[in-house]
Amino acid sequence: MRYIMTIFWSAVVSLAIAFVLTSMGGEPFVLSDGLLLAAFLAIAAFVMGDGILKEKKD
Repeated sequence: MRYIMTIFWSAVVSLAIAFVLTSMGGEPFVLSDGLLLAAFLAIAAFVMGDGILKEKKD
């Protein structure tokens, strides 16, 4: 369930960021660019959550 929610929220946040930045720049919104950013954010969250930031058990 946490993987699905991570993918969902990374998509929502990255699409919002892409929309705002393209609107500010006067460029057309491209959905594929936002989804590419979402994939990058989701992979980064998976790597950090399961590898780098994993708690050590005593």
